[in-house]
Amino acid sequence: MTVFLVGAGPGDPGLITARGLDLVRSCDALVYDTLVSPELVAEARDDALLVPRAGRDQPEINELLVELGSDGLEAVRLKGGDPFVFGRGGEEAIALAEAGIPFEVVPGVSALASVPAAFDIPLTHRGVAAQVTLVSGHSATGELLDFEQLARTPGTLVFFMGLRQVETIVARLLAHGKAPWTPAAVLARGTLPEAEIAESELRDLPDLARDLPQPALVVIGDVVGLRRALAAPLVATA
Repeated sequence: MTVFLVGAGPGDPGLITARGLDLVRSCDALVYDTLVSPELVAEARDDALLVPRAGRDQPEINELLVELGSDGLEAVRLKGGDPFVFGRGGEEAIALAEAGIPFEVVPGVSALASVPAAFDIPLTHRGVAAQVTLVSGHSATGELLDFEQLARTPGTLVFFMGLRQVETIVARLLAHGKAPWTPAAVLARGTLPEAEIAESELRDLPDLARDLPQPALVVIGDVVGLRRALAAPLVATA
């Protein structure tokens, strides 16, 4: 049988793909992330094996998926967002491939575009930004990120998992020449009813974002300033 690595989308249960939902409803076993909507988990069959991701590290999850596939079960690994966008789906796919277990990746709606869109922030806009750079916020305190290069990178910067590192991110970008007045925002729990936003100039972002909940994206660039224009009321024309 096949193990399916399925993206659940950014939070709103309505944003899973039709194929992803069909697989959740038909699978023998469902291994799901903490951030996956309970409404999606409830779509599984009554007799399906339900396994939460909480309390298991990545090697344990890899081993579990191999075991489920080896036992002949059709298993769904339901992951927040998209499996291959900071979702560690590649590690799970490699483990399955090395074990000879058939697998299929079912893409999900990534937070990359959907969360900014939920706050009326386009990642690209003609004459404003023609480039998007995707960055892992978890790497902000290490040596993996070239902040000198990022500070000079045109267009929009999007930091996944960057809320806890927002002070470091901002400080390093400013230290390498990023304009302190650059529009910036932290988008928390995007696509959900309890969504929150902190929007400001880059230099002021850490103070405003301090009490926001996880999960959150950090978006930096002139496109953030377009939010006000998109929020303006439409004027009827004759």
